[in-house]
Amino acid sequence: MSKKTRYLFVTGGVVSSLGKGIVASSLGTLLKARGLKVTIQKLDPYINVDAGTMNPYQHGEVFVTVDGAETDLDLGHYERYIDENLKAKNNLTTGKIYSQVIERERRGDYLGDTVRVIPHITDQIKEFIHQVAVDSDADVAIVEVGGTVGDIESLPFLEAIRQFKNDVGYERVMYLHVTLLPHLGAAGELKTKPTQHSVKELRAIGIAPDVLVCRTEKPPGQEHIRKIALYGDVPTKAVFACPDVASIYDVPLMLEQDGLGDFTVQRLGLQCKPPDLEAWKMMVRRMKTATDKVRICLVGKYVEIKDAYMSIAESLQHAGIAAGCQVHIDRLDAGELASGSGMETLRSAHGILVPGGFGARGVEGKIRAIEFARKENVPYFGICYGMQWAVVEFARNVCGLKDANSTEVAPETENPVVWAMEDQKNIEKMGGSMRLGEYDCKFTPGTAAHRVYEADTVRERHRHRYEFNNAYRQQLTDKGLVISGLNPERDLVEIIELKDHAWFVACQFHPEFGSRPYRAHPLFRGFVEAALKRATAGRTPATV
Repeated sequence: MSKKTRYLFVTGGVVSSLGKGIVASSLGTLLKARGLKVTIQKLDPYINVDAGTMNPYQHGEVFVTVDGAETDLDLGHYERYIDENLKAKNNLTTGKIYSQVIERERRGDYLGDTVRVIPHITDQIKEFIHQVAVDSDADVAIVEVGGTVGDIESLPFLEAIRQFKNDVGYERVMYLHVTLLPHLGAAGELKTKPTQHSVKELRAIGIAPDVLVCRTEKPPGQEHIRKIALYGDVPTKAVFACPDVASIYDVPLMLEQDGLGDFTVQRLGLQCKPPDLEAWKMMVRRMKTATDKVRICLVGKYVEIKDAYMSIAESLQHAGIAAGCQVHIDRLDAGELASGSGMETLRSAHGILVPGGFGARGVEGKIRAIEFARKENVPYFGICYGMQWAVVEFARNVCGLKDANSTEVAPETENPVVWAMEDQKNIEKMGGSMRLGEYDCKFTPGTAAHRVYEADTVRERHRHRYEFNNAYRQQLTDKGLVISGLNPERDLVEIIELKDHAWFVACQFHPEFGSRPYRAHPLFRGFVEAALKRATAGRTPATV
């Protein structure tokens, strides 16, 4: 157990999607700005072992850590805000906890004891929390509990964090509760009752919050703050409003201005330097003062679900900040393109992006978008699945292999230009079995990818089962396809591109997981810069 680490537990009440992850990440930013070492962990109450097999319609995107864990998307927010690469242990699920406890019981570790939720499950949860703090040598470990207070599945986690203050001492533990402060239009006023009931529910479990952060559409008045403090049994200085803002990157600065950073370090007895948020402020200023606008068409099959492409959307914004422009994302369902509609959205785009994905639905629409970008010299960026279908499109329409396909979609195709990796062909268990985590990519000198990275070799995060079929490498490169990045250990194609094109680059890995608001990923930056050139050149939209 770390002797110095402080633990800051973040819970939520009333409704889900309040933004606990953004609040936790923002607080991490404020603590790091004071020179403190911070780690963040997410406790997810679902019984799945990880997020890898979960439907994007239910869960949003799967975020992949450097060590290959498939995790909750909140870890993406954590990494982007505190600029730390997190690992598998930073996302803990009920499935992981019970799997570990059952394995220990089968080994006989409990010496015949009856295995129960308390103490065995809760002890296992606390052990994981302690281990993350120890491994990261953090001054502060921020731990977000998923779900809302009152959820049955969250109870073991809440009980575990309740016990924490007795294990390590109250002075080293702080509880922050995020709750809803709704504005009722008909009544024309803010209502504090949901917050009061949420705090009451939390206190009934045995957790007395030290801080209340109220999510609201409109800032509350002092009378609301006093009322919440009175019923929540906290001082008024411990009640913070978190109203809706134009950008999630405004939240750390807003909470700092309201005093949450200072309150936290005082409550936890931390010695630190004054906060230095100049880089963050400069980033927000650049974002808000940009006048040029770029339209990016994102062609996918989960476009109606905002969270499904969260990291890609954020990475495009980061690239816009770096390039000095505002990025507007038009989400286009690939199925619409496959059926012949949606071309007007493509024509108005300054850049086209096809993201990662799985399955056959919408692939012909993606191919149509890729062909349009290639022929009309519209900047194109393909990620994972977006690279694989760029290969298929090139094989079909440039190399004349009309039946070229991926064996994921057409297992019997005679021209499998994309096929299953050797170590993926006999996989029986779906969860955690893809090629996951960081791998090396070595660049071909003189290529666009080599130029924007300004490095010879980099490590990037992967999540895929299928790959470029090297049996077709010579045939495709003879027709002009450029292999600009390879994995040196297995000779796997990592990046392809086209010469004499505004920007046509596609990669097998997921660069969106490594982008930061003040340090845009090189590939996203190159793509948006190319799109900006198109936007500012005064060119008329291409025609089909």
